[in-house]
Amino acid sequence: MFGALIGDIVGSRFEWNNWKSKDFDFFSEDCFVTDDSIMTLAICKAFLQKPRNTRELALRCIQCMQELGKCYPRAGYGVRFARWLIDEDPKPYESFGNGAAMRVSATAYVAKNEEEVKELSRAVTEISHNHPEGLKGAQATAHAIYLARTGKSQDEIRDVICANYYALDLTLAEIKADYTFNETCQNTVPQALQAFFEAKDFEDAIRNAISIGGDSDTLAAITGSVAEAYFGIPQSLRHKAIDFLDDRLLSLLVRFEAQYPGKIA
Repeated sequence: MFGALIGDIVGSRFEWNNWKSKDFDFFSEDCFVTDDSIMTLAICKAFLQKPRNTRELALRCIQCMQELGKCYPRAGYGVRFARWLIDEDPKPYESFGNGAAMRVSATAYVAKNEEEVKELSRAVTEISHNHPEGLKGAQATAHAIYLARTGKSQDEIRDVICANYYALDLTLAEIKADYTFNETCQNTVPQALQAFFEAKDFEDAIRNAISIGGDSDTLAAITGSVAEAYFGIPQSLRHKAIDFLDDRLLSLLVRFEAQYPGKIA
């Protein structure tokens, strides 16, 4: 789960200033936490409250996302999601934005099997992003993370994604040739997963994601969430990333990882 936060932080300074190269300083004083990390941790908070079923999980996610979101009103939310965050009776709005996939990684650590990760990812997604493409993007991401953390190879994970979600018929080099900013799941999740499939370690996966261009923080958050589960995160990167989290966010991270440990390289 921490991998999503690191991807978000590293990608934050490139969202509106794309850098289509893998050669850059990994962390910089210009990096910051965006809505990707905040909503990821909000879902972690909902799980920490031990909901008894998916209905209760959905309700707790709404509460936690609204409460934490209001603490960070300028984190970069989309227009419709920003309205959702302050609505007294928030409803799903047929969104297939990539926000559906960037926040879902906690589900893969809580789930006990592949069917459960699909159920949990749907429960935390459909409260806002209930378009089929939004649900698919979230489920594909969560499923890939679960497979990675339970010992499947990159080839095995790729086979599952291709059979059930996306074709993945382009290499990173082919994607980068004409890829531009895109906020949809169907044009973000496949690219983010390809960045993982062509990576040799966690840092390389994040660099791959940044080099695509586009919505860099969200691309890297999605890639990072899968890459952590597969490769693990080097302690040096964990320590540096923590410096970008305030006490509230760090507390949520520590509490979640105490119950659902991430992988260390």
